[in-house]
Amino acid sequence: MRETTKTQTKALITGIGGFVGPYLARNLISHGYQVTGLIQTGVDANPPPALDREEYRPVALIPFDLSEPESISKALDAAQPEVLFHLAGFSSVKGSFDDPALTFQANCRGMENLLEAVRKTAPGCKFIFVGSSEEYGLQICSERHYQWALETFKTVSPSPNRIPELPVCELNHLRPLSPYAVSKVYGDYLTRTYWASYGLNAVVARAFNHEGAGRGYNYVTSSIIRQCIQLRDGLIDSIRIGNVGAFRDWSHVEDIVEGYRLLAEKGAAGEVYVLGSRRMNSVLTYLLLGLCEVGYDIEALETLYGEKRVDAPMNPDPDPLWGLVFDKPCIDGQLLSNGLCYGLADRGLRLHTRQGEVKIVFDPSLFRPTDIPLMISNPAKAEKLGYQIRHSLQDIVRDQVGFSRLGYP
Repeated sequence: MRETTKTQTKALITGIGGFVGPYLARNLISHGYQVTGLIQTGVDANPPPALDREEYRPVALIPFDLSEPESISKALDAAQPEVLFHLAGFSSVKGSFDDPALTFQANCRGMENLLEAVRKTAPGCKFIFVGSSEEYGLQICSERHYQWALETFKTVSPSPNRIPELPVCELNHLRPLSPYAVSKVYGDYLTRTYWASYGLNAVVARAFNHEGAGRGYNYVTSSIIRQCIQLRDGLIDSIRIGNVGAFRDWSHVEDIVEGYRLLAEKGAAGEVYVLGSRRMNSVLTYLLLGLCEVGYDIEALETLYGEKRVDAPMNPDPDPLWGLVFDKPCIDGQLLSNGLCYGLADRGLRLHTRQGEVKIVFDPSLFRPTDIPLMISNPAKAEKLGYQIRHSLQDIVRDQVGFSRLGYP
């Protein structure tokens, strides 16, 4: 009897030349997909350096322009995708404050062009829109936090149905706090409108922060790791940073792209799925982990004038918060529950390590006009499809440090 050859699923990735694209391509190839990538003309290298490795040779690359509907339609005709992952667009929160118009042009108008092209050219294609935890914006963790938010923002709309609002699931209110976040809310709703109005087989993934080797240097985690290495090598004498008190739910990019594939295979049309790690840590913790990874043994930290001292800041803190148990160090426990805070008025921090003193400078230019105070995910809905977190925060930091020596993943 003749064996039947299994046909490869044709996958198309927009913005394959970015940080996430190569990871997603590698994941799909390993699961038997035929992968085509769209690279934005005038933005991506041709081929992008991250794809210039033997394992990516099967990936076909097609230039396109999100601002040109005809360009998108031609690319879809050439690729004939059965599933499309939309990664392309403007992805910098900080940059969106500097150029909101460019953000909306890429993420809103570009999204309109892409969905119209899919509707007309590839209506049977499953469409995965990659949204963001930034869409949720301000989420309330306590009555005291709610009062602070009212004083700071004058209103919290929609008002909370419950306090705390953490962890964040698909049903949480959306309160975006940046032009980037607003553009992602637009794409989120537009995707579901095309499902409801035109029957497009579309799924929304609201991915929380994801990092790993190859993240661009204009992102805070990469800036942190680069400066940690430069400090260790004697190239700088201090680390400059913005808001160290912001908390984020950081996942490894490999875990997130596995989630995207699962949504392509099992996600229900018209549905939203949160992808995150069920933990949150401060930017300060990310910085301290980076210093530990490059060889610093941290014994204590304090503000520049010897105030707000915390001994053994990286010791584990097992206490639950808001009924949640997740991995966090002592410094995060104090920032979250003891009223400890560090801001511009403190000017910076002094770290006491076995290798000597480390100075952290708070740089006003690195603070955002508005910033999400804290975020932690509840990905239970995606977990029912098989989604899992396999990497720790330390794994992410270790991979980023290793990237400085080894190059692209």
